[in-house]
Amino acid sequence: MIVTVGGIKGGSGKTTVATNLACIAAGQGADVLLVDADNQETAFDFTNARKSDNPGAPSYTCVKLTGASVRTEVLAMAKKYDHVVIDAGGRDTTSQRAALSVSNILLIPCKPRSFDLWAIENVAQLVDEARTINPGLKASVFLNQTDPAGQGSENQDTIEELKKFTGLTYLDAPLGSRKAFAHAASLGLSVLELPRQHYNPKAVAEIMALFQGSFKVTVTSRKRQAAGA
Repeated sequence: MIVTVGGIKGGSGKTTVATNLACIAAGQGADVLLVDADNQETAFDFTNARKSDNPGAPSYTCVKLTGASVRTEVLAMAKKYDHVVIDAGGRDTTSQRAALSVSNILLIPCKPRSFDLWAIENVAQLVDEARTINPGLKASVFLNQTDPAGQGSENQDTIEELKKFTGLTYLDAPLGSRKAFAHAASLGLSVLELPRQHYNPKAVAEIMALFQGSFKVTVTSRKRQAAGA
């Protein structure tokens, strides 16, 4: 499965989502390729920090790709991995369009803010264009960095608006604005891997709901399948 975390609005938490998904899949035994297609290269830096500071953590392969090479190289490498996760960045770039042309799923994080909603309309158009090349592309939008307390109508109002976009599916797996996500990122870890003193079960439940709702499969590595496990 090839999953792209994308959109055209910066600051919506795409890299945090992409790196957590890669870590979780690797932790479940899958062979994972994480593609950093964002010019900021944050996912690549995260991976380097993870390998350096957490040598015992489940590993995955991370590469930097840009432009049309996102399509050609992912197609060439995908058959070697159980899953590919692409961090496409927050702009309408050649890299993101190339990613959408080969992806099974596009995940679009959206903050419960009006500016993010305006950007989603443009993303829906981008998805529509991508489907002329990749008709099987599934695109799901979900809330990110929500009020953890769930207070007020902002979250629900945003959800109702998101459900109106043609061609996009609303995924009911919101992520709260929790310190655990930022803390884990600074350590090169997923929120599942935080030490006990920083472990946040609510953050873990949220990211696992997103993971399961996105992949919708039991992650089994090629190595385990080959061994008959």
